[in-house]
Amino acid sequence: MRWRSPLPLPLLLLLFLLFSLLVGRSRGKSSGFRICAFNVQNFNSTKAANYRVMHTVTRIVSRCDICLLQEVKDPQLIAIKSLQAALNRYDPYHYISVSSGGLGNTASDMQQYVFIYRNETAKVTGQHQYQKKQSFVREPFAVRFHSDKTVMKDFVLVPLHTAAQQAVQEIDRLYDVYQEVSRKWNTSDVMFLGDFNAGCAHMTRADRKRIRLFTQQGFYWLIGDKVDTTVRDITNCPYDRIVVHGQSFLRNIRPRSAQVFNFAKEFKLSKERVLKVSDHFPVGVELKCSAHLPRAPPLLLLLSLSVIVRSCLSAL
Repeated sequence: MRWRSPLPLPLLLLLFLLFSLLVGRSRGKSSGFRICAFNVQNFNSTKAANYRVMHTVTRIVSRCDICLLQEVKDPQLIAIKSLQAALNRYDPYHYISVSSGGLGNTASDMQQYVFIYRNETAKVTGQHQYQKKQSFVREPFAVRFHSDKTVMKDFVLVPLHTAAQQAVQEIDRLYDVYQEVSRKWNTSDVMFLGDFNAGCAHMTRADRKRIRLFTQQGFYWLIGDKVDTTVRDITNCPYDRIVVHGQSFLRNIRPRSAQVFNFAKEFKLSKERVLKVSDHFPVGVELKCSAHLPRAPPLLLLLSLSVIVRSCLSAL
């Protein structure tokens, strides 16, 4: 005996289509909130004029709701504006940026920290330039973000690209930066991220006793010591790191989401092409998102409901 559906076949097909649409949208790009950090190595207008390089950087940044770029040498923001334009052509989101001023000890090596982020999923609610120049070659530029998409609505991101020869001292001084920004914004939800040079000869296991982000309770290193964030075969070092403060922040991280993004493997690029982009791979982590129902386009829902009603009436 064959089973017969109580609903007409066209109605079953329509319901299946709607279900597939809703599930597909819930699994789409908007399902996670990713924060990334990428040392893009001497990113300037000349580098941005290279189409292949720019295409790769665009694909990397488009994966992230917020992406920190380091080693930006672009005082007029020409390269950053070009990248934003490329992102806004490539992606359905609208990307904007916030940048520090030039930071460094010499005019030839002034660098900027730049956060590029999706305007639809994140908002800047504050920014603060750390001022103690004797502590860092490139002082951290803290930015406070708000997102309605994440469970934890407000958080502070603090970037650091250390001078390799004084990496241990600069990483340790991030504790002073934490104290300053936590007082300023009355929050303990702080993430440190960037190229810390935190590995190999620049920071050994023995150095941990001199770094307060290891010795003080409440700091969690999400990128481990055995991870390689470098491109070249001759290095195997966890230079790029993500550190969060507080159990609250840690609970709002998606488990096992802190990873290196090997764009050479992902995009099937030769080592030569990758090194034209950077000698570092990006690192990233995902925050847990607020529970919400996926939404189909209103017009599609109205048309679908109309068809369902007519099908049901004709079946009576």
